[in-house]
Amino acid sequence: MRIQVINVAQKLPAWVDIACNDYLKRIPREISLEFVTVPLASRKSQQSRARLQQQESALILEKLASDSLNIALDEAGESWSSTDWSKHLQRWMFDFPRVNLIIGGPDGLSPACIEVCQHKVSLGKMTMPHALVKVVLVEQLYRAWSIHKGHPYHRQ
Repeated sequence: MRIQVINVAQKLPAWVDIACNDYLKRIPREISLEFVTVPLASRKSQQSRARLQQQESALILEKLASDSLNIALDEAGESWSSTDWSKHLQRWMFDFPRVNLIIGGPDGLSPACIEVCQHKVSLGKMTMPHALVKVVLVEQLYRAWSIHKGHPYHRQ
């Protein structure tokens, strides 16, 4: 199974790569996890939020394969517990060769991008910087796998 984390960002701090790589080392080979960064749209004066969303989402949509499951990380999405993440991961492993987890830019995702997503998921009510969202997401994927396998990382 291939999971692609697509995020809209500029260069992220080095600690993000260090943290993500730590979890990547732990994730088993049966899950291929890769990161794709889409550049932020140029923030020029007089550009509307909708226009910025459209520009960034157009680049995201180019990265999506037709047979993939697409999940938008969105503040208005469902709130999944770690156990929920594990249940979804188990289903994805059997039903989808490719899953895309999409982190939008500072202005969020366009309605067109959200429309192609089968799920909208929120990581909570707090506002987090994109760098932290990426790390939290990768940690939750590892935790979901550990729950599925009965690994002691997730203690209940």
